[in-house]
Amino acid sequence: MCGISGFISPAGHERNLSRMTDLARRMASTMVSRGPDDSGQWADPAAGIALSHRRLSIIDLSEQGHQPMQSANARYVISYNGEVYNFKELRSDLDAEYPFKGSSDTEVMLAAIQKWGVEEAAKRFVGMFAFALWDRQEQALYLVRDRLGIKPLYYGKLGKDLVFGSTLSPLRAHPGWRGEIDHNVLALFLQRNYIPAPYSIFRSVYKLPAGTILTLRRGVLESAEIDPEASNLSGPENTIRPTRFWSLAKVLEEGESNPIECSESESLESLEEILTEAVRVRMISDVPLGAFLSGGIDSTLVVALMSRLSSRVKTFTIGFEDETFNEAGFARDTASHFGTEHTELYVSSDEAMKVIPELPGTYDEPFADSSQIPTYLVSQLARQHVTVALSGDGGDELFAGYNRYTLGQRLWSLSRKLSKPARSALASMLTTIPVAGWEAVLKPVKGMLPSALGSRPLGESIQNFENILRAESVDSFYERLTSHWPELDSLVPGSTAVRGVTNDLRLSDPVRRMMALDLGEFHPDDILVKVDRASMAHSLEVRVPIIDHRVVELSARLPLSMMIKAGQGKRPLRQLLFKHIPEVTMDRPKRGFAVPVNEWIRGPMRDWAEQLLSESRLRNEGFLNPDPIRERWQEHLTGKRDWKNSLWGVLMFQAWLEAGQAGPVP
Repeated sequence: MCGISGFISPAGHERNLSRMTDLARRMASTMVSRGPDDSGQWADPAAGIALSHRRLSIIDLSEQGHQPMQSANARYVISYNGEVYNFKELRSDLDAEYPFKGSSDTEVMLAAIQKWGVEEAAKRFVGMFAFALWDRQEQALYLVRDRLGIKPLYYGKLGKDLVFGSTLSPLRAHPGWRGEIDHNVLALFLQRNYIPAPYSIFRSVYKLPAGTILTLRRGVLESAEIDPEASNLSGPENTIRPTRFWSLAKVLEEGESNPIECSESESLESLEEILTEAVRVRMISDVPLGAFLSGGIDSTLVVALMSRLSSRVKTFTIGFEDETFNEAGFARDTASHFGTEHTELYVSSDEAMKVIPELPGTYDEPFADSSQIPTYLVSQLARQHVTVALSGDGGDELFAGYNRYTLGQRLWSLSRKLSKPARSALASMLTTIPVAGWEAVLKPVKGMLPSALGSRPLGESIQNFENILRAESVDSFYERLTSHWPELDSLVPGSTAVRGVTNDLRLSDPVRRMMALDLGEFHPDDILVKVDRASMAHSLEVRVPIIDHRVVELSARLPLSMMIKAGQGKRPLRQLLFKHIPEVTMDRPKRGFAVPVNEWIRGPMRDWAEQLLSESRLRNEGFLNPDPIRERWQEHLTGKRDWKNSLWGVLMFQAWLEAGQAGPVP
């Protein structure tokens, strides 16, 4: 696990070797926490290319794993971030032809590329990766990102150079940095609380989409225009456009049209075999390894499979004094059942809130999933004991675990029985009662409500039902459910929508559509960003076995009837887990990895929030219209509505702006 960066200059703009390597070193030095163990630079002034690397040593701790690394035939040079878990199998296929010097997966990747080419090699890699590869023979730069977008990679044209990096900080260290905030993307961020690929918060800087390769030939760099949307078409010669080597949409569409043709028990056997293998290869490490354990289905299943493969498993949990958000007791019982070496840390609200000033620098563009706070804390805890940790992320998106898939589908069907005027009138009525009022009215009957509804604040569920009533289609419902601000042009003056919900997925089932939208956007750009930045801030590598692409391909073919039963999702994962642990121990509502942000900003963090949301400040900065923000802030303070998600997005942007994260690296 590492940080990569570099730049390429157009023909005729050759630079001095020492100046190029100095700049490459400076860019890489902004990512020390991603790679504290080693650093390296490589440059070719005649070609105008420089690669840099920061290394967190996991496999082959010797100098033989040093990067940037050249292939045996000296044609290719690579700077690589990630892990290719099947490198030993690939090496056995290449041993006869390639003179390996060390035991790193990087050297195997170069040999695979030398033998099969970039695209074919990428298709053979099983793992998480983002890499930059320079082809000396073709004078071409390749930027490649793994299938599910687990590892990040940014790129953009800064002046005459194309510059790239694992995070935005190396780009901010380049002399061509301008840091112009894109108002359209800012509006998109406030809608989602994260920034979906291919956009970044800055104009002319992009995220490479998952499962794509960006090919840049130096001769066309100066006149080339960037089209950040992934395509399988080459396009005009002067267009820089990513192409796909793996398509999530295609996998999901083919899965729906070609469901698995075997019994449920046989399907579960196949899933167990693939998941066990996914966990096994992610336990290969030359440094200490453990797992996050929240007490939920997904992390518990990962720990169960780890315990079957090893007699010594380390697990880590963060606990909270507020029992509403605390699952540490469940995690402790699970750890005891499997006999893991368990470490837990209880934190107070004051201790959790102390993390907030660190967030703008940790998430180098605005990011507002409040579970970033416990993720930061558990990463900090785990790094005191291990260098690698496995996580259970991905189970909800792949196996219909979110409430919006189960309860949302039922409420959607119910709402369609009403006429449009009736739906509109009911939605308006629901918003006239404050959140606290709904809590009081429905509290006596909460125990009789569906488990998916009863496990969350009732006022929040009422607000979600309002979204369903106002939606005209499933995609519209999804967009309303995942959007935190309406009428973004009034919130961000001068902005226009850069993208709505993707509506070209050829999936007929509404639940599968929502799962696909989550897996293609929310998961890589929220969940995986949250885990990557929080863990790498502490030089911890996190591996996610449930979203192994082979698990994704199998789940796409499982019928929904196998995933959802009696309004409860993730049935295949539950069935596998209950082979290892009594079902009664997991019979509890889903809580998620949450913190009480709504209460914090009304109480102990009110002064901090008021400062960032002050009308004069918002007007002077000029990015946001203070009127709708102040209206929601007052409604939140009085308890009329719970606006924690929309206000947290504004607060995180304001804190990021205050921290100077748009400017060049000092």
